[in-house]
Amino acid sequence: MSYIKIEMKKSNPQYKNHVHEVQGYLKMAKDNHYHRFSFVTGEAVFTGAGDHCHEIVFRTDNADGHYHEFKGRTCGAIPAGDRHVHYLEGHTTEENGHSHGFRLVTLMENPTDII
Repeated sequence: MSYIKIEMKKSNPQYKNHVHEVQGYLKMAKDNHYHRFSFVTGEAVFTGAGDHCHEIVFRTDNADGHYHEFKGRTCGAIPAGDRHVHYLEGHTTEENGHSHGFRLVTLMENPTDII
């Protein structure tokens, strides 16, 4: 098994570093198969004006004899009570003659206040 290598950009030390968990599945392909994914984002990357985003990279499970990959960045923080989440939509790499679209929202950072 090989791994995807990504260089995460360093966060501004003034911003509290944290990550988000993400899990879900991709939109169904024309031949009625889909893929699942689960990953943890990179640490917070300061974007200015007090906001931040997260770099992400994931590889799907192997379904129908292939997998897909994605590398990208979330949008800025979206308030959720006293926490926040991030949104991202895109398409995976093309494999086996197709790609999959997706929309995702991260889980909240540190949801149980355990530091």
